[in-house]
Amino acid sequence: MESYLFPAHYDLVTPDGILTSIDRTAPNQMDAMLFIQNISPAFAGFSIDKEHISFNLKSTLAQLGLNGTPLDYELDETNLTARVRVHLQAYGKIAIALLDYLTEGAHIGKLFAADPRRKVRNPDYLLRMFGRTDRQGRPLLSLGGPKGRDELLLEKVDGRTIAFLQLQEGVLTYDHEAIFGLLPTIGKALASSTFRLRTLIQLDQNWVPFATRQVTEGEILLVRTAPLHIRTAFGKVVDNLLPPGVNHTSANVLEPDTTASGDVYELYGSSLQEISVMPVEFYTLEPHREHVFFADRDQLQTCLENPKVLFKAFESAPLPLANRSSVFVVKGDQLLNLQPDDWISRETHMSEFPGLFYPAQQALLVQRYIEQQSDYPFLKSIEDGLISSQGILLSRYFPSPLMKRLLLSDLVQRCLKGIYFQYPSLAYGNFFSHEDRSMLLDLAKFGIPVYWVDENSKDVLQYIPKPGKDTGMFVPEALIDTFVKSTSFGIYGSTLLHGNFEEELATLLRGIIAMRPEFNHPLLNPDTPIALVTGGGPGLMEVGNRVAKRVGILSCANIVDFRNSANLNIQEQKQNPYIEAKMTYRLDKLVERQAEFNLDFPIILTGGYGTDFEHCLEEVRRKVGSIAPTPVLLFGNPEYWRKKITSRFHCNQESKTIVGSEWVSNCFYCVSNAAQGMKVYRQFFSNNLSIGPDYPPYPDGFAIVQ
Repeated sequence: MESYLFPAHYDLVTPDGILTSIDRTAPNQMDAMLFIQNISPAFAGFSIDKEHISFNLKSTLAQLGLNGTPLDYELDETNLTARVRVHLQAYGKIAIALLDYLTEGAHIGKLFAADPRRKVRNPDYLLRMFGRTDRQGRPLLSLGGPKGRDELLLEKVDGRTIAFLQLQEGVLTYDHEAIFGLLPTIGKALASSTFRLRTLIQLDQNWVPFATRQVTEGEILLVRTAPLHIRTAFGKVVDNLLPPGVNHTSANVLEPDTTASGDVYELYGSSLQEISVMPVEFYTLEPHREHVFFADRDQLQTCLENPKVLFKAFESAPLPLANRSSVFVVKGDQLLNLQPDDWISRETHMSEFPGLFYPAQQALLVQRYIEQQSDYPFLKSIEDGLISSQGILLSRYFPSPLMKRLLLSDLVQRCLKGIYFQYPSLAYGNFFSHEDRSMLLDLAKFGIPVYWVDENSKDVLQYIPKPGKDTGMFVPEALIDTFVKSTSFGIYGSTLLHGNFEEELATLLRGIIAMRPEFNHPLLNPDTPIALVTGGGPGLMEVGNRVAKRVGILSCANIVDFRNSANLNIQEQKQNPYIEAKMTYRLDKLVERQAEFNLDFPIILTGGYGTDFEHCLEEVRRKVGSIAPTPVLLFGNPEYWRKKITSRFHCNQESKTIVGSEWVSNCFYCVSNAAQGMKVYRQFFSNNLSIGPDYPPYPDGFAIVQ
């Protein structure tokens, strides 16, 4: 089976069975054999004790005076069928006449599995459904209309919730001449499993107000309550809570997929006691069909706060790792007890798409690829209404960007309250594509949280967009507020060098932290935390992330996949272990990754080609105004930076290619220690730094701080 998605029927009931043989044993009695097929593989009756399985007669037949008592039944799980031997007893002249029209092929009832594990224990489970509706706007629970909450009397009896429904003053009777004429039509209609008979017989029912509600031997008594409509559970009349001598027919189950029942009850027996209430117990639907809101799943929310639970849940995903695997989880108990069979596992194969010049073929191949995805059955089931409870999607790999249309559809967006994944990509491991990052932003905009159950950090990281930017990072939950509000300092430098920079950087960052109470600058004040961003690799980047953790600020990284580069330096593959928040990139988006550092205050160290590019990028950002002029620290010997920068700056001046932009040089400050760096920052936050287009350039292309 593919997980738990079986659209045909709820798992507590079978389809209606058909009569295969009948034996009229008396004018008011009949023994019949019923054959039921197409039972759901998830039918609870296959796994519970036989004593909890009952026969449920069609309510139309019960309202006409029939009762059905199961004599024996046989379930065949292999062929998903059942055979049921039923004794039919007729109460009253109408029912006796009806027996003449019951023929082979008639649909007369089904099996109901009263699974004890599914009994509603707490009345709050039902009461919280008042005032809520399904996607069609139908109330999830109503008694005589949406305002019936105060009239629904719920009590806890023997460990389960019982509703005591008040009976209306009066009884239902029939227009005998009309109903006898309708019986042949009813007999023919029973051959169809979809024909709705209940409304047909209502035309011949008459309400007798204030009539005595007493059962008489040999007759059926029809009583009525306010209509109880419930879409989140099955209801079942509790016979042992009726007065002595009073019995309800075996049409005693209220189903959640109809609004045409829930008000007429059929009683037989003998008693002088007038009946005033109808006791009903409840059984929950499959968790994904309960219409339960995520906010009501306290256990699930508690489980999701524990990374160990999520890591253990992913351990239950079926192998091999090369297959995509997904499961939709709606309750805490389900998350805690996931088994491999609960997941949908798919081997996917992407064909080369022909492109927009062949739109029909392109659309067909894309749709086929979408349908191969392991998360597709769950998302499609949400759209089709099979999944009605809100929950979370666990997926071994981050969903394909081609799933965006489904993920952002209105119905899925309402139902999906989180995506949890282990690996960003099947083909590229921990590295996201440009399309992935675009979809992450879209999911965030539509209010669908995304979480990385990250083996590398042994933590669960949530994707958080940086305010005012079209980028974001995966951040530990405890540090989200820090990330959102933080001012970003950053380290650019070689992966090959560690240098003697660590203590100076620690002193510099501690000095910045100590300055926060002194200023009310938008980028430095008591309410604005500090973050440090690097490229996430070894060398000077590792030094930066390590120092960030040492001094207690958020340690971030934009990590790129260098595995496909020619002449690879293996050092560049290794992610350093001091990273808390991160985003990853594939090699073809290296330039895009550099642009998404979005540093407020870069610190540039000794480096090679990559560092040279980062220096130029910070020049361009200030020239074009994508960032307001802020100081960039060039850490090291002035002579090193003259060799790096001055000749290029002079060449641009002489060729007149930076006319009007020479001022950019006043944003760069060569410092050799933390004290000099602090001097630059203090002047900047005090608005005493000569920086920006209103101030002159420096002849070397940068300033040397004494």
